[in-house]
Amino acid sequence: MEQQQSVRDNPLAFESTGRLIAKYSVPSVIAMLVSSLYNIVDQIFIGQGVGMLGNAATNVAFPFVNICIALSLLIGIGGASNFNLNMGRGENEKAKSFAGTSISLLILSGLALSIFSLLFLKPILIAFGSTKQVFPYALTYTRITALGFPFLIATNGFCNLIRSDGSPRYSMVVMVTGAVINTCLDPLFIFGFHWGIAGGAAATVIGQIVSCVMAAAYLTRFRTMKLTKDCLKINADNLKAIVSIGIASFFNQIAMMAVQIALNNTLAYYGALSSYGSDIPLACAGVIIKVNAFVMAFAIGIAQGCQPILGFNYGAQLYGRVRDTLKKEIITVTAIFSAAFICFQLIPR
Repeated sequence: MEQQQSVRDNPLAFESTGRLIAKYSVPSVIAMLVSSLYNIVDQIFIGQGVGMLGNAATNVAFPFVNICIALSLLIGIGGASNFNLNMGRGENEKAKSFAGTSISLLILSGLALSIFSLLFLKPILIAFGSTKQVFPYALTYTRITALGFPFLIATNGFCNLIRSDGSPRYSMVVMVTGAVINTCLDPLFIFGFHWGIAGGAAATVIGQIVSCVMAAAYLTRFRTMKLTKDCLKINADNLKAIVSIGIASFFNQIAMMAVQIALNNTLAYYGALSSYGSDIPLACAGVIIKVNAFVMAFAIGIAQGCQPILGFNYGAQLYGRVRDTLKKEIITVTAIFSAAFICFQLIPR
C-alpha cells in the first residue's frame, strides 16, 4: 500500500503531461544543442588552426562518436526505461538493481571500446574512409579522443539515469559544463599552445572527463533511492531487459554510422576522380554532418525528456497519460523538423 501511495504521489503520475514534457525535455534539448554546438565550434577552430585536412580528419573519426552514443543509448535508455517502469510499478528494489547494472555496463563498455579502438586504430581509420593526406591528422586526433570514450559513454548513459531520477536540469548542467570547457580550451590549445589538431582532441577529452565526474557525483546522492555497491552487480535478467528496450536506439545510431562510413568512402573515391580531389568533399561532409546533428538535437532531446514520463506511467498502467505524452511528442518533433526542412531549402547558405 505504501509503495502504491508513493507511486500516486509522484508528479509523473498526475502533473500535466504538457508541463512534464517541457520540464524534462527543455533541459535535455539545451544540453543536446550545446553538445552539437561545441562540435561545430571544434570544426571552426580546427578549420582555422589546422586547415581543411583537420576538418576532414574529424569527419573520418566521427563514426567513433556514433559508436559511443550507440552504446550509451543502448544501456542508458534501456536502463533508465526499466528503472522508470519498475518505479511506476512500485518495485523500488528492482528499479535500483537496473540502475546499478546500467552503471556497471556503461563503465565496462567504455573501457572495452577504448582499448579495442587503440589496438586497431590504423585499419579502422582506413575503413572509415581516411585518405593518405588526412590519415596522419585522423590518427593523432583519434589516439587522444579514444582515451575519452569511457567518459563520453558513461556521461551520456548516466545522464539518462539522472533524468529518470527526476533531475533533468542537473543532467543539462553536466552536458553544458563539458561543452563550455571544451569551447574555452579549444582556442587555448590550438592557437595559444600551438598543439594543432591534438589540442582540439585534448580539449574534447578534458570536457568529457569533467562532465563524467559531475554525473558520477550525482549517482552517489540519488534522489529517489540510495544506490549501493551491491546493486552494481551485473544481473543477467536485467541485462536482457535493458538490451530489449535499448536495442532500437542502438541500431538506429549504428545505421547512421554505417551511412557515414559509406559516404566517406564514396566521397574519397569519387572525389579523387574530380577536380576537387578526395579531401575537400570529406571536409565539406564533416561540416554538413555537424550542422545536421544540431537539428537532430531537438528530436533526441525531446525523446530523452519524454522517456521518464512514458516509462513511469506505463509501469503504473496509466496508459491514457502514455498516449497523451506520445501524441504531444510526435506533434512537437514533426513541427520542428518541418521548420528545419523549410530553412535548409530556402536559406541553406
